[in-house]
Amino acid sequence: MSSMAMQQLLSLNLGLAREVDINGRKVLTAIGKRSVAGAVAVRPLGLVGDEQADLSVHGGLSKAVYAYPSEHYAFWQTVRAQAKVSLWDEALPPGSMGENLTLEGLLESQVCVGDVLRFPDCELAVSEPRFPCFKFNAALGFKQALQMMQANAWCGFYLAVRVPGTLQAGQAFELVHGPREVGITELFRARVAAQRR
Repeated sequence: MSSMAMQQLLSLNLGLAREVDINGRKVLTAIGKRSVAGAVAVRPLGLVGDEQADLSVHGGLSKAVYAYPSEHYAFWQTVRAQAKVSLWDEALPPGSMGENLTLEGLLESQVCVGDVLRFPDCELAVSEPRFPCFKFNAALGFKQALQMMQANAWCGFYLAVRVPGTLQAGQAFELVHGPREVGITELFRARVAAQRR
């Protein structure tokens, strides 16, 4: 069974691992993704030209690609302005959440493990939520970013490459439902609650 509405890949984002200073210590990170034009090859371990710094929490076959809803960007732009780390009218560029795919029309609450995003030349299967680490606060520039992501469950989701091919910004995709047993939002909230015990 598939959803009726078509969704869109607004931006395709890649990044290489680099060393940054976080709280006085040097840390390797690839969270700073940047939008790219043209078709990009998608292989079982992710997008060609993209890297993950810490393979214990990102990457691998089940977390090859990270997707994030564009609908949350207005919120992050506003709270960054409130925290005085950006101007009110300063747009937050796609890829700022560390995502490879900035999506339009698909929220975490609409996605379950096993659902498939079917693009014209590639299929990606939803595998799990993204659980942010301390690097997320540094990437957004204020200390409460991680807590806000946890409170709202605006975590985005990881994708495994089911059918390799290519992706390109502007492409429409279809959400094909899997067994619909475990929702991304519920899985994220359960793990956050377990960590607080």
